[in-house]
Amino acid sequence: MEKKLDTPLTSRLLVICVDRDNDVGDKAGVLTPVVGRDSCIGAAQKLALQDPEDADANSIFFAIKTYEDLVSKGYQAEVIVVAGVGDRGVQADEKIIREVKSVLSSFSANGAVIVSDGEDDESVIPIIQNVVPIVSVQRCVMKVSRSVEYSYAVFGKYLKMIAYDSKYSKFFLGVPGILLLIGGIGTISGYTQEIFAVLVSILGGAFLIRAFDVDRAWANWSKPTPAGLIRMFTMVTGVIIGLASILSGFSAIHTNILDPQVIGTGVPNILSDRVTFGQFIAGAIPFLWIGMGAIFGGILLSNWLKGSLRQITDVLRMIVLVSLYPTVYQFTNLLINDESSFTLIPPFLAGLAITLISATFLFRKYRKKKGGEVLSE
Repeated sequence: MEKKLDTPLTSRLLVICVDRDNDVGDKAGVLTPVVGRDSCIGAAQKLALQDPEDADANSIFFAIKTYEDLVSKGYQAEVIVVAGVGDRGVQADEKIIREVKSVLSSFSANGAVIVSDGEDDESVIPIIQNVVPIVSVQRCVMKVSRSVEYSYAVFGKYLKMIAYDSKYSKFFLGVPGILLLIGGIGTISGYTQEIFAVLVSILGGAFLIRAFDVDRAWANWSKPTPAGLIRMFTMVTGVIIGLASILSGFSAIHTNILDPQVIGTGVPNILSDRVTFGQFIAGAIPFLWIGMGAIFGGILLSNWLKGSLRQITDVLRMIVLVSLYPTVYQFTNLLINDESSFTLIPPFLAGLAITLISATFLFRKYRKKKGGEVLSE
């Protein structure tokens, strides 16, 4: 970025120290533009006395040193300090340009050297370049604060993203805001324990939703398109039918087992009973398989509407679901009727054969379709 100044190719140079937030004016009461070596030294001394930690005082001294180096190399040079306003922004940039132009009216430079203490002051470089060519940019960074300065800039950038970017603010500000609001209501109403349980549940749910991208997945599934509406409908239907399978499983258990006195003596004993467990599974799997089939069928139909090649995998998923049903059903018979474990082998082999044949056929079809698309391109 910096050009070497070994020879005086540019005869008249203006060394400009930029103070965009006007610390030299607000803290030291110095009116800008400050023109000349002695005036700049006086301004830097006033600012350093008012705020010894301000980096702008060092920038002014750096500009004076740059000016002296240029003069010693044979350049006709002048050093100035220009300042913006405390709020920065457009008004600060306009004020800096006016001050630079006023100095150029008395010292007609054909090149400028910009001295600054950070990225904020350097943001006016393109504007100054429209007035006078910039041949060099010098940054004055205190040796003990360089890493701190960059860390502060990066930290400030991310804080701004969290505060103003809706993608981040709804989680980093929205969730804590809800927790604080509920906590305040709980403290006022006196239900501290109950509110604490609610807060922990909300926080845990938010972490799970963000960790597994549940919000993005739901947004994609519920888009107002034919494919999205089908996915949403079949998902809700499948979940409801899946929950109904639990009730169906309990209804399939023998009525003596569900006697309230027996249940009161110990639910773990009921669940550990082989026959009872088999009856529960036998009653639950029809509804459970229908619910899973509804979900998988919705995915297949939505991908088919979009023309996605993933529908081949979706078809295979449906085939695997159907092929597994005889094996699971036979497993329930094994539990209820005390049949031999070898009775699981025929349905397992039949399901495996159907799955392998279907997978081979589908992937051959997929390759032919993909090859045809490549040839057509």
